[in-house]
Amino acid sequence: MTFSIKICGLKTPEAVELAVRRGATHIGFIFFAKSPRYVEPMDAARLADAIRGKAKIVSVTVDADSDFLDEIVDQLKPDILQLHGHETFEEILRVKAFYNRPVMKAFSIRDAHDLDRIDPYIGVADRFLFDAKAPAGSQLPGGNGVSFDWSLLDALDADCDYMLSGGLNKDNVADAILRTRCTGIDVSSGVESAPGVKDLDKMNEFFDAAERAIAMRKAPGSLM
Repeated sequence: MTFSIKICGLKTPEAVELAVRRGATHIGFIFFAKSPRYVEPMDAARLADAIRGKAKIVSVTVDADSDFLDEIVDQLKPDILQLHGHETFEEILRVKAFYNRPVMKAFSIRDAHDLDRIDPYIGVADRFLFDAKAPAGSQLPGGNGVSFDWSLLDALDADCDYMLSGGLNKDNVADAILRTRCTGIDVSSGVESAPGVKDLDKMNEFFDAAERAIAMRKAPGSLM
């Protein structure tokens, strides 16, 4: 399985181009109005069209209604729908069937009980994304720059397919890759100079650190 690197919350051609050139397998666009990373579907489509086919295009929504999902799918034509709200497994089944696209379901994690919530979604969501629960006062379900106790993920079945998110940056991404059984990583605020502003130098440093860790994980004798 190819290890995934997802850069999320992209808003500029320069950041999109760099992400793909450095090996991002997924690029994410945020469609949540309260986020500093919010983009209009038409603007996201223009950015995505420049690299379409080189990386998976992911739309990120939070309890979006059907009309907004229709608009996003019609204009962006995403490869994957990431649902970061309170969507039930029944809603995911409906979304998958209606839009004929895979769904990545995000869960916010703080303690072991939070992982119990994934059980009804196993076999329904195509992939999981585990993020840290938002700190007090934040209105954002993700992109808060905080992490959680990754050892909680040890309790998951070995074949659980998940991306790891929450507070990743150049300093801890190697540990995240080597410490967990994640099949991908997702970063947003960790490569920014200000909320919603991607920093190209930080992106390069993040990729450098991630690439070294991925190579170590693939090395002969690795337990991963």
